[in-house]
Amino acid sequence: MPLTEQTRAAAADIIARYPPGRSRSALLPMLHLVQAEAGCVTSEGVEFCASVLGITQAEVSAVATFYTMYKRRPVGDWLVSVCTNLSCALLGGEEVYARLSQRLGVGHDQTTPDGTITLEHAECLAACDYAPVMTVNYEFFDQVDPQSASEIVDALRRGERPAPTRGAPLCTFAEASRQLAGIPDPRPDAVAGPGVGEPSVAGLLVADAPAEATASRDGVAVDGAPVDGVPGATPQTDDPTKGS
Repeated sequence: MPLTEQTRAAAADIIARYPPGRSRSALLPMLHLVQAEAGCVTSEGVEFCASVLGITQAEVSAVATFYTMYKRRPVGDWLVSVCTNLSCALLGGEEVYARLSQRLGVGHDQTTPDGTITLEHAECLAACDYAPVMTVNYEFFDQVDPQSASEIVDALRRGERPAPTRGAPLCTFAEASRQLAGIPDPRPDAVAGPGVGEPSVAGLLVADAPAEATASRDGVAVDGAPVDGVPGATPQTDDPTKGS
């Protein structure tokens, strides 16, 4: 299917951001742009990127197949990614994925028959402090369980847009792809919300605590403060087998 004039005009704007002779650097946003139109990077999209950037189709395909955010099969309006890497798996990520797969009737990288939801395993969503996590079009839903995850996808199927735990309000996969291409989102509510929660800054809060709260001398707590600032820690003596 030929790309629309709107997409071609947006491509020209993207390429113009780069210095003369460096247009090939625009390949990543260009791939997001063509993906926004078809729901995936099509052969026509690869051909278009190669033509306007002056590179080969093999070079474009090499990039499009390397990064998992570029899809080679059509994605639904909602890309649901469930992290099943170590931290999330230990805390129930596999159970979340299994429940959604059963509920939606699809497996990894498959889309529901109505074309609305695509489900995938995610290798890592870089949010171990909120495990288990899932994302919808790259917006976070933290500390989910099989029931809460099911409620989220049920809302999506009803045409609703449940609020993510952090980040911006949900947008469709096509809208997200255009944002990733660097195209401004005209929606009034397309503004990111909170991006950091308490689990992300727990270490900083400990590090910023007043020095006297964690003071110790010769391995023994001073004024009742925990050793090394760890609540409940046992002060060490010369004999490591004995407490104070």
